[in-house]
Amino acid sequence: MVLAEVLATEWRSRLEADSPTHSAATRESIVRWLMGDNLSRFDDLTPTSRQVAEQAMDYRYRILRQRYLDFGPERAYKSLIQRLSSLFLIRNKIRTWIALSRDRQRTVVDVLQEVIQELLQTDNYMQQQILWISKCTQDERLRNALLLASTEEYCLRPIRNQPLLSYRFVNYLRRSQRGGMTQVPAQEFIRLVSEEISPDESEGSISLLDSQAVAQYQDAQSAEEQQELRAAVCQRFEAYLLDKLGSTAAEWLRLYLQGRSQEAIAEALDMPVRQVYRLREKINYHAVRVFASKSQQELVVAWLGNAPERDG
Repeated sequence: MVLAEVLATEWRSRLEADSPTHSAATRESIVRWLMGDNLSRFDDLTPTSRQVAEQAMDYRYRILRQRYLDFGPERAYKSLIQRLSSLFLIRNKIRTWIALSRDRQRTVVDVLQEVIQELLQTDNYMQQQILWISKCTQDERLRNALLLASTEEYCLRPIRNQPLLSYRFVNYLRRSQRGGMTQVPAQEFIRLVSEEISPDESEGSISLLDSQAVAQYQDAQSAEEQQELRAAVCQRFEAYLLDKLGSTAAEWLRLYLQGRSQEAIAEALDMPVRQVYRLREKINYHAVRVFASKSQQELVVAWLGNAPERDG
């Protein structure tokens, strides 16, 4: 049996266990979406590459299950907007732009919705995803959930330690300014879009106007490579927690990244739920204030953000 068939079989078993109330057709559609339209890519994977590919699929599945699969379209869309607007860098960039413009009645959510709409309409990768999802299922509600999950995963892909959405916002800002929509004074506009967004001096800085570098990163980094970065950061953070807070904190992280709720984690760790919540606050503090200041800040914050939790 080729690897693609093995992985598909494993996913069918997992979905049957996780979502017994969903129809077999729904579960099969999710499996197709996770596997992608190019099954030949699995043929020559090394053991390490296979692990990365499996982690990438697991990451997308957790996004789908935690925020979109079992929710109505309006609530699911609201979850996407909340998730993306919670990113510190994005929120601050948009707020700065609104403050500089004459149209100060707009909100972060208003602008973010426009950026996402433009992304769905013009981005080649997202256009491919929309086409693939349409081939995976005819169920409109499931299509919506798969598209929102794909959008979140894509927007959070790190490019030089910053989410891809940062660059999409700047593209949107440029086009809006050319069209006379933003009414930001010219000098302020130049200052805003030319700000450097990488605070990590060891990595060097990248100008938001460095479109060639952005394009190269977008073309060169596949979903598997993005997941490889996530896996590396996760391993470092787990080692950090083990050193600073002990083995229980490291185990909490492993369970949390599996999509477990705090109640499920408490049961697995044989701890009172209240104590687990206190542990989570400690881990959040270390993640955001200490560890993330030195390593992929937006990525770590995105892991431990205000995502709705459900039992896994």
